[in-house]
Parts: sequence; structure tokens; C-alpha cells
Amino acid sequence: MTSAHPLIAIIGLGYVGLPLAVEFGKHRPVLGFDIDATRVADLQAGNDHTLECSASDLAAATHLQYSANPEDLKRAQIFVVTVPTPVDQANRPDMTPLRKASQTVGRALKAGDIVIYESTVYPGATEEVCVPELEQASGLKFNQDFFCGYSPERINPGDKVNTLTTIRKITSGSTPEVADVVDQLYAQIIKAGTWKASSIKVAEAAKVIENSQRDLNIAFVNELSVIFDRIGIDTLEVLEAAGSKWNFLPFRPGMVGGHCIGVDPYYLTHKAEELGYHPQVILAGRRINDNMARYVARNTVKRMLQNRMDVPRCRIGVLGITFKENCPDIRNSKVVDVVNELLGWGAQVVVADPWASAQEVQREYGLSLGEITPEQPVDALIVAVGHNEYRNAELSDLRRLCRGEHPVLSDVKGLYNRHEAAALGFTVFRL
Repeated sequence: MTSAHPLIAIIGLGYVGLPLAVEFGKHRPVLGFDIDATRVADLQAGNDHTLECSASDLAAATHLQYSANPEDLKRAQIFVVTVPTPVDQANRPDMTPLRKASQTVGRALKAGDIVIYESTVYPGATEEVCVPELEQASGLKFNQDFFCGYSPERINPGDKVNTLTTIRKITSGSTPEVADVVDQLYAQIIKAGTWKASSIKVAEAAKVIENSQRDLNIAFVNELSVIFDRIGIDTLEVLEAAGSKWNFLPFRPGMVGGHCIGVDPYYLTHKAEELGYHPQVILAGRRINDNMARYVARNTVKRMLQNRMDVPRCRIGVLGITFKENCPDIRNSKVVDVVNELLGWGAQVVVADPWASAQEVQREYGLSLGEITPEQPVDALIVAVGHNEYRNAELSDLRRLCRGEHPVLSDVKGLYNRHEAAALGFTVFRL
């Protein structure tokens, strides 16, 4: 191995780490590391269950090797950490995966090595949380023996257009020289170019506000949806009319789940509160968005009751449980909150999703996936996720899945013509 191409180790082979390992692995030696030996074995066999990388993508990474053995990390000179940064039950940042990954890397760290973090964190976390773990595990001194960088991930799961190489990438380093090295490293694979931030903290802050901004915009239209429902007008019709102005932003109401938009703002507010500032706008947006799943469930039940249905004796079908369309990712899915709210009303709930893993749904949420068929019809249907299978479905096909004269159709994503649905007998609710 030449000094021109030191070995890169990617720690964590999920939605972020694997595409990165594959792209680097097309050009230079890469070690893809994950603590899940089953995940490593699947990738070695050419199978990515996240569907982010095809078998041909994996095969194209001719310089990529996989391992679940931490000892193998000692061969690397550059480490890129791409582990999840979730929140706990109280919406506080859970740094456990990041700390453990830093300890693992620290045990493999040598003088001159560089550790780059991609996980979303609050400004200051790399130097305040990760660096002490690296120093303790390695016995080395930061910015003297080893160095750090931060280059936040911008992966959009399920998106085959805006992919790793076509999205401009922010880079940074713990010294000006290391910042240049990190920037040049990513420039080798990012076709859209890089943006070198002035410091690690600036890069961390830039990442965390990207999703906070989106969260707030969605919260605004979600609140409009609640207001317009009380007024008795259709939210999507209002948004389409307003969208005729050139600078109106095309946000749509919806349930905000997943590992980014519904999580990242809490990292920023956590840091703000540590510094004695209680955020107003950001947390207000979070409260609105976190309540939308309950709002969807209760409005479905409300319309069932208005149609004189005995909810505890009814069967409600839910189409989709992943956090977004055309993607198997179920992390922080707000559809689960819809299901739990309906179960609280005593209804029988059947959840179907052609993209989700039944085993993963059972393990993560204790829910069993089933099928909704004309032979076992439902009294109400909630189309919760905009998978192509549902987006392309005929309303007449959905009607055959329902019994009774006036079944309820909750079209969460606004996929269907509400007037055509009403003509088929549906009582329609949509955000």
C-alpha cells in the first residue's frame, strides 16, 4: 500500500456508511467495519438490505473489504465514523453509539491518524464528546498525535437522484492543514464539489440546522392543516393556490419521522439549553410535528364515529409503516404512533407494507405485518406512506379493500383525488 493511498476505515455500514465505503472503494483501499457480523456477511455476499446499494454497486467497489473484527482497524490511517445519533425516550441526544465507536477507533489509533465524523451532532460534540474518548482509549494527544475532521452526511434514503456523489459536501478539520486533507479526500469522490467550513463547530452547526429548517417549514403547514380542517377547506387546495406565487415554498403537511428531520433539532436545542437559552421556535415546531400521528389517528376515529361505526368492533387497515416512501427504513416511524393510538381506541389494526421487513418491524415495535384484502376487508383505510404501490393504486381497488356503505379513507400524503374518492362512498380525511 502506498502512502498516497492510506487505508480508509468506515465505521458503521448503514444508510450513510455503506454508500461512502462503496464510493471510496471504487478508487482506493477501504475497510468497511460494522459490529454486526450478519450485516458484514450479507455485504460480503453482495446483498444490501437497506437497498441503498445494488449488487452491481457493491461489485464495483473492487478495493473494498468488510470486517466485524476491531483488530483489523489497526491497519487504517483514516477513520470515518458514520454511526447513528438517535434521541432517547425524553428526546435527549443519545451519544452512546458515537462514544462506543470512538472507543473502538481509539484502540486502533496511531500517531498521525485522522478521525472524521459524519454523524449528526450538536456544535461542539466532536471535540467535547468524541475527542476525549479517542484520547483515553489511545493514550494519544489530540492535534498533536492524531487529528479530527467533520463532514456531515447528506444521505437521503431511497433517493436515487440526489445521491452521495451528486450532493455538495461540507468538510472541516481540527487544524487548517487537516482541513485541507479532509477536503481533498472527499473531493476525490464528490462530483458536486465540497464546501470547506472554517471550523468543525461551523460544519456541525450547518448540518444540524439543515433539518431543523425543514422541520419548521413542515410544522408550519401542519399547523395550517389543523386550522383549515376547522375552517372546512382543503389544505392541499390552499397550498396549490398559494404556490402560484413564484417564491412560495412547496412544503406539504405530513408526519415527520426518520433519523434526521425528527431527531436533529433536539441536538441543537439540547446544546442551546446547556448554554442557558431555551429555544422557542424550534421546540414549538417539534411539538406540532410530534403530535401529527395522534392527530391523524383521532381524525380517522372521529369520522368513523360520525359514520356511526362501533370503533372497538372495527378493523382499520394501515398502508405503509416505513418513515418515508420507497424505502425500507423504519427508524423513528411515526406510523407506529398512529397504530398505537388506534389500538388505544380498541380497534383491530392491520398494517401492511411491501417495503418493510416483517422481522425488523416485530423486533423494533412489537407489531406484526399483515395483508389487507377484499376477502378480509376493513372499515377504514389509512394510507400513511406514499410508496409507488399506493401512489399508483386505483381508488376502486382501495374501495374493494373496504366494507360498509361509507368507509373512512385517511389519505395522509394527499395521493388521491378526494372528489373521486367521495364519489366511491369514501369519507375522506387528509392533512
